[in-house]
Amino acid sequence: MASSRDGASTTSQRPAACRTSCPGCPTRKVIEAILTQHYLACLSHASYLIGDETTGRAVVVDPRRDVGVYLQEAAERGLRIERVIETHVHADFLSGHLELADRTGAVISYGAGAGVGFPVEPLHDGQRLSLGEVTLEILATPGHTPESICVVVWEHPDDPAPHGVLTGDTLFVGDVGRPDLFASAGAELSAEALARRLYRSLRGKLLVLPDATRVYPAHGPGSAFGKALSTETTSTIGEQRRVNYALQGLTEDAFVAAVTEGQSARPRYFAFDACANREGHPLLDEHAPELLDLEDVLARQEAGAILLDAREPADFAAAHLAGAVNIGLQGRFAEWAGNILSPDRDIVLVSDPALAAEAKVRLARVGLNRVEGQLTDPASVFAARPELAERSSRLTIAQLAELRGLEPDLQLVDVRGAAETAGGTIPGAVEIPLAVLADSLDGLDRDRPMVAYCASGYRSVVAASRLAAAGFQDVSDLLGGYCAWQGAGLPVAHDADLIMAARTLQSAPDCGVA
Repeated sequence: MASSRDGASTTSQRPAACRTSCPGCPTRKVIEAILTQHYLACLSHASYLIGDETTGRAVVVDPRRDVGVYLQEAAERGLRIERVIETHVHADFLSGHLELADRTGAVISYGAGAGVGFPVEPLHDGQRLSLGEVTLEILATPGHTPESICVVVWEHPDDPAPHGVLTGDTLFVGDVGRPDLFASAGAELSAEALARRLYRSLRGKLLVLPDATRVYPAHGPGSAFGKALSTETTSTIGEQRRVNYALQGLTEDAFVAAVTEGQSARPRYFAFDACANREGHPLLDEHAPELLDLEDVLARQEAGAILLDAREPADFAAAHLAGAVNIGLQGRFAEWAGNILSPDRDIVLVSDPALAAEAKVRLARVGLNRVEGQLTDPASVFAARPELAERSSRLTIAQLAELRGLEPDLQLVDVRGAAETAGGTIPGAVEIPLAVLADSLDGLDRDRPMVAYCASGYRSVVAASRLAAAGFQDVSDLLGGYCAWQGAGLPVAHDADLIMAARTLQSAPDCGVA
């Protein structure tokens, strides 16, 4: 397995059930079947290339927007990508179906009834697609969204059992898809109605597969699409039958309650990405951002551009331009950018020049397409113009403990998710998950000092810089976060002591949220 800065990894999952001696396996000529998982840890997203080396035919399932990894693998293996299969209309990233179709001429396919704004070849329940010996079977599995499908992979069309199943957002390792995120084509489909469809899809389509069937989901740990996802990115039907809380002996009503309650806030950018995936979006531009001098950057900021500083938090704290938002490239950069920034505004990057092209692509993966340029050599700029360099306030836990006793008007903002804050928070804190902070500013007092904190310090830097950019004057973040506070034995609050102020996002545009 190979990996990169953004957590991208590639794992070959060559079906082996009939390549060695095993009970029940017929003796036959070895078929060179290919199933490769391409995993993006920074978005918790798994996509797949499936091919048959005897024919050279291949498909890609749920591709990311920068499609070079699939083109490279196909070229190395002598494969032709003939089809792109989307298991549903995605909301957490802009999919690469249009880019792959443009680069390869591949047909785009969704489950029947997807209602997208570009030509597709719909796939129907029970339909089989032959790549040669390797055969794909489509299962209609509505629930997460109405058009959701799963793809069963057969190494040979007449095998007694399939190798695996690509489950999209229907079944994860340790969890199942959320039915509460869809807000679209017919708003008459409530979370409860979709949860009931999901219950029937899981039991009627997936749990009838043999226990040895491999499970290949579209998401892994860290995704907002579930509350109990495992750290593993593959499993088996049998293992999930044993350990997945949603697949235990629940009645339909109990299942509905289990999968609709206690979910995290819907990320802000999901509605935009779902619309773009459904209606179509511009092809990805992977050129490095234009180099801009300081005066040009300031002029663009004055005209409404967002300054996105992707440097390390310590570098940002030491010197940054007024109004800049800091989201470090080393973390879940694109996800938090999507939650904090607006897709309808230009973006100017402040980053290590060698990493600006990477930052641009990672932003484009979540629909932030309007990167207009990058500041030339930030370190030299701040050295030459120190009067423009602002500093950020960062507090240690000892400093915060002292400040709480001295400053009665202090606002503590806990930007962790509900599942995290359930285990405790700093007394007096207001809970506003970072995913909804940008839509929750009116509930905070701009005249009172404020300290933002998260679990360990990454999200709080994002939050503090966003608050400062919005005009809050006295904002700090907590070094080490709640983990450091709790670890030092300082006071914590639980349950009824918490001040709950998490906001609910406005309804999504009328084109679908997956």
